[in-house]
Amino acid sequence: MSRDPRFDGRFFVAVKTTGIFCRPICPARLPQEKNVDYYTTAAQAVSEGFRPCLRCRPDSAPMSPAWEGSKTTLTRAQKLLSEIPLQPVARVAERLGIGERYLHSLLTNHIGCSPKQYQDIQRVMFAKQLLQQSHLPIGDIAFIAGYESMRQFQRAVKQYLKVTPSDMRKNASRTSEPNTDINVSIHFRPPYDWDKVREFLALRAIKDVEEITPESYARYFIQEGTKGYLRATINPAKNRFDVVIRVDDLKVVHAVITALKGVLDTDADPLMIRQSLMASGYPATDLCEGLRLPTTWNVFESGCRAILGQQVSVKAAVAQLNKVAEALGEQHEYGVYFPSPEVIAASDLSFLRMPSRRKEALKTFAELFVNGATPSHDDILDIKGIGGWTLDYLKMRGERNPDVYLAGDLIVKKMAQAYSLVPEAAAPWRSYLTLQLWERYNTQVQE
Repeated sequence: MSRDPRFDGRFFVAVKTTGIFCRPICPARLPQEKNVDYYTTAAQAVSEGFRPCLRCRPDSAPMSPAWEGSKTTLTRAQKLLSEIPLQPVARVAERLGIGERYLHSLLTNHIGCSPKQYQDIQRVMFAKQLLQQSHLPIGDIAFIAGYESMRQFQRAVKQYLKVTPSDMRKNASRTSEPNTDINVSIHFRPPYDWDKVREFLALRAIKDVEEITPESYARYFIQEGTKGYLRATINPAKNRFDVVIRVDDLKVVHAVITALKGVLDTDADPLMIRQSLMASGYPATDLCEGLRLPTTWNVFESGCRAILGQQVSVKAAVAQLNKVAEALGEQHEYGVYFPSPEVIAASDLSFLRMPSRRKEALKTFAELFVNGATPSHDDILDIKGIGGWTLDYLKMRGERNPDVYLAGDLIVKKMAQAYSLVPEAAAPWRSYLTLQLWERYNTQVQE
């Protein structure tokens, strides 16, 4: 009834008399309670035969796990099943370390649909977002969403959304050519402390790779071998970022949007996180409301940042990163692409002024990622010069793990003792506890 945006994405309201489901923030007239069903996810509502509201666009709501906690098999399953191009369900089960039958039972019991149906729904909802928010030709959208033919795409949209792709484009221009700007919106739940996120990213920004202004975050990137550029501009009145993306190959658009959501941490639930932090003993009066976990573009970039940041200040670490990007990054007319693992592994890094052991650690780390490889945590720890702090930093900002507590960090240790905290009680949101302690320390220093 309140249309409180803090609950956006936490549940969806399905109206039995119209067959439409909405976000709790929808401005449409509220139905009678007897005519309403509630669903935890959009996929549940679609699987029950409801179509998404064309006014509030449920596909744009921030993502929520099906139950509280982030380190659940179901949450990981949702993320893997949402990837485009779609992975075989057997492969998803293998990556989760569970059987395909158990995965099917998990989704059916908690989401209300099979893994394959969940994949189909996520894909068609992503296509809907592009149909309504971009001016891309319908054929390009079908390609981006991973459909093999226009017939398959049209059939899926008709099946799940009860309309045709053309129905959604009646008032949209169709003059756009491939590789032009792609405009989408990424929503978040308030409060969102953009000032703190911006300051965090700006302090660590790599020259000519990233650009942070008072209202936006922008960067050049290489995603799955495809070069591109994006800019995300905060729209606080709408609780969203307005995003412009330019890429050489449209097939990576979904992966780019997913990566950007991680960088800006738009799917976080501030109310749930706040409760966990207070359970650890952190005083509510000192909480930075709406603090997010700004991450890096990928695990490799995060690892490079962590290695170059060992035993030096953030400013000194960024200075070394700037040298790496300037010497080894691929130059663009207006910016620079962060160097690939292959380029760093092949360099002698003689332009860096630092202990040779750290250079070797960086080179060895890069070698682990050559040809798109994904090394294990044990592989990374086996590198001389890399310890627990570096790996934890990589997990927190590169893997976007929300439950990493940097107990060995001197500032974190000092502040935790001052507050007499019980960090374990903040699980599964201990990464946010780490950030709160850093932020509180900086505030005290400034005072």
